[in-house]
Amino acid sequence: MKLNELRDNEGATQRKKRVGRGPGSGMGKTAGRGIKGQKSRSGVAIKGFEGGQMPIYQRLPKRGFNKPNRKAFSVVNLGLIQKFIDEGKIDIKADITEDALIASGLVRRKKDGIRVLAKGDFTAKATIIVTGASAGAVEAVAKAGGSLTVATVAAAE
Repeated sequence: MKLNELRDNEGATQRKKRVGRGPGSGMGKTAGRGIKGQKSRSGVAIKGFEGGQMPIYQRLPKRGFNKPNRKAFSVVNLGLIQKFIDEGKIDIKADITEDALIASGLVRRKKDGIRVLAKGDFTAKATIIVTGASAGAVEAVAKAGGSLTVATVAAAE
């Protein structure tokens, strides 16, 4: 296959419909917008409009609160860490740190830290050092003969 032979699959692309280009096109005159009315004219945006009545999204009360400075953690399950250990992507002789998890490809980015959850089986005798962990995850690693340490990282910003 050469560069000049590359093409889309049959039916993958469709030509843009040119409206208002005469009666022979089948989309001439009113261009599929009908006759008169607000929707036949340009500059119309009436998605939430309810005929002058107060729209439902304004009638219902606001609920909840989004904390502006909340921390976002990358989440990893113990079962996935075990899978990567079995495949030899993570070395258990050294401590399993957040940098090691990123280097192995298990976690894409650290965000505000990495949090380990207890989903899956964990059998490796490993030392894991992360920013956060669930109580179940700490217990599961301890049962396997390893240790899971939650390290508080000083804010770099």
